[in-house]
Amino acid sequence: MAELRQNPMKKIRIDKLCLNISVGESGDRLTKASKVLEQLTNQSPVYSKARYTVRTFAIRRNEKIAVHCTVRGERAEDILERGLKVKEYELRKANFSDSGNFGFGIQEHIDLGLKYDPSTGIFGMDFYVVLSRPGWRVRRRRRCQSRIGKHHVLNKEDAMNWFAQKYEGVLI
Repeated sequence: MAELRQNPMKKIRIDKLCLNISVGESGDRLTKASKVLEQLTNQSPVYSKARYTVRTFAIRRNEKIAVHCTVRGERAEDILERGLKVKEYELRKANFSDSGNFGFGIQEHIDLGLKYDPSTGIFGMDFYVVLSRPGWRVRRRRRCQSRIGKHHVLNKEDAMNWFAQKYEGVLI
């Protein structure tokens, strides 16, 4: 009897990688953080604004306080590989969401292989990985939108198994 083949539509892939550096203030540190993200991703980052005023943190509503960037394709896989190498391929089970995505943070951007520049300083950053399967567009498209079957939807266990197999990662 022939071996059971995997369904190619069930193959999990990285849809996008979201990188975020939250500085908590506008000004010089924020522009330096954007240069770090631009150096890492080779694309221009977007500034995030504060939702409301918080006096204890000295931030005002609509003040730019963070930069983020969305990366797709091979570049996303490369940057994720470097980020996981910093974490030594160890993630907690709490890092995975119920919708099959996961995220983690690193303390120093220079661990990713970027050169240290004393004028820039050191920034930590957040990684958030969105996983998907082929056919995921069915839910998002404008015309003929439909639902995705319950066996095709990604869940936490699928994402953890994918991480453990692809990156030989350890779940704590």
